Amino acid sequence: MKKTVAQIILLLLLLAFCVMAVVLVRHVLQLPFGPTNDNLHKKGSAFTLDRLIPAGTYINSNMTIQDVITIRFQQETSLLRPAFQAIADLIPFRYRLLLDLVQFFFWTFLWMTFLRVFTFMGYGRALRTSLLTGGIMYYFMPDLSPGKMDDAVFLSIPILIILIRGYWMRSKAGNNPRRRKSAGQAW
Repeated sequence: MKKTVAQIILLLLLLAFCVMAVVLVRHVLQLPFGPTNDNLHKKGSAFTLDRLIPAGTYINSNMTIQDVITIRFQQETSLLRPAFQAIADLIPFRYRLLLDLVQFFFWTFLWMTFLRVFTFMGYGRALRTSLLTGGIMYYFMPDLSPGKMDDAVFLSIPILIILIRGYWMRSKAGNNPRRRKSAGQAW
């Protein structure tokens, strides 16, 4: 009983911390950009908002920090991305999908090799973990398919495999009479 109450209190504290962080970030994003940046300069702060100002953009006094961040990240920052997209448009769609699949399995293979060599994970757990981390790497790396659909597929399939495996192991443990008996004796 004491462990349950302690866990509930810890979860509530974590939830309160997350809510406070969201409220604080929203408050900071709604501050006016110009006066806030000027105050940081006057105080000699090591962190100023100058890096957020996009080149060649006029920042008026009533713009918020969120407005400046939005302008900053809407601009194309890489010259490589349009060139890469132009080359990708020349490749037929089915070959782009095949190359995306190869890229996903490449990252999965690298993670599988790392996990099997440097950890004591079994093959099943290492495969599930490497599929998930391969999907995460694929999400953050540039690929030939525009949009987020392929990223969602390569992330959702490993998550689905992990959830099915967890459900299967839980139902298998629930059907095993020796496990139910030993679990009942522990309480």
